[in-house]
Amino acid sequence: MANLRDIKRRISSVKSTQKITRAMKMVAASKLRRAQESIVQARPYAYYMRDLADSLAARAEANAHPLLRRNEPSKIALVVFTSDRGLCGGFNANIVNRAMSFIRKENDGQPVEITVIGRKGVEALSRRHEMIGQKYQGHNDAGFLRLAGDVVDTLVPQYEAREISAIYGLYNGFKSAVLQEVTLEKLLPFEPLLDESEGSAADYIYEPSAEAILGSLLQQHLTVQVHRMLFESAASEYGARMTAMDAATRNAGDVIGRLTLAYNRARQDAITTQLIEVVSGAEAL
Repeated sequence: MANLRDIKRRISSVKSTQKITRAMKMVAASKLRRAQESIVQARPYAYYMRDLADSLAARAEANAHPLLRRNEPSKIALVVFTSDRGLCGGFNANIVNRAMSFIRKENDGQPVEITVIGRKGVEALSRRHEMIGQKYQGHNDAGFLRLAGDVVDTLVPQYEAREISAIYGLYNGFKSAVLQEVTLEKLLPFEPLLDESEGSAADYIYEPSAEAILGSLLQQHLTVQVHRMLFESAASEYGARMTAMDAATRNAGDVIGRLTLAYNRARQDAITTQLIEVVSGAEAL
């Protein structure tokens, strides 16, 4: 009977876990819908800003603003987007592994200083003794714009002062609820692609001055791109968590089925043993 009690206790425990995973799946699905709406709304403006910045960078002189020049190799800033909470499958592990690959193989021999957004990224990269500069934890959707501004306001002055030579963003790009793609995107320096049909002689008229307009516009462009990456990462996190909790719920159902079968077999064995004992005792009398 002790074995029956253990199995029954195990079934009860797995059922409780299944209730939790089912509830977490529903919460993630609800948040995913809102995050998906936000990223769909944010992408067109962010992409237009990127095209405009590329167009300006293609036409303006490199000395028109410090953000347009290319700094000598010194140090690379890598902004890593992770989550504050776990239970979202390989969401954080994929980002951390990609960050380590970049640091070891793609840094062109330059040191990499990491700006980490999300508690899980801070913990994972700290265990690997990587050089972490700024850490941002406990953020939510409502504070994404302020967070993006803080990241840009920290990194841009370093680029203007030639302390860093490039800025990259590493995040999970949202494709669908079940598909997230780890994406490495260069923020600085600009790599403008000029459409041949537009001609290389065309230019803009700046008022009051090219430096003032470019300084405001380019920094706003970087803020918008970081803001978009935050939404991409958030939507990807909810999608990954929903998928992981759905799989966990199904696995819990499978475990409950196997345990129930084992419980019934053990119960039948116990009843059979008792019947044999009763019959044997009757025959002995």
